[in-house]
Amino acid sequence: MRTRRMTKEQGERCNISRFPNFHNTGSVKGMKRLYYGKQALLVRCGAYIYNVSSEPSIYYQAK
Repeated sequence: MRTRRMTKEQGERCNISRFPNFHNTGSVKGMKRLYYGKQALLVRCGAYIYNVSSEPSIYYQAK
């Protein structure tokens, strides 16, 4: 499963902590299947992966 990456500084600028998240040791495939849906937009920032589906612009800003 693909996720995009964002630095901590970029995450702080767009206030990424307000989105649902899970630790990066968790299963991306499992979280998409059980909770977020297959089309979820996920961004890895620091030690967490955030579901930014409600604001796709953040996903497309990340690399």
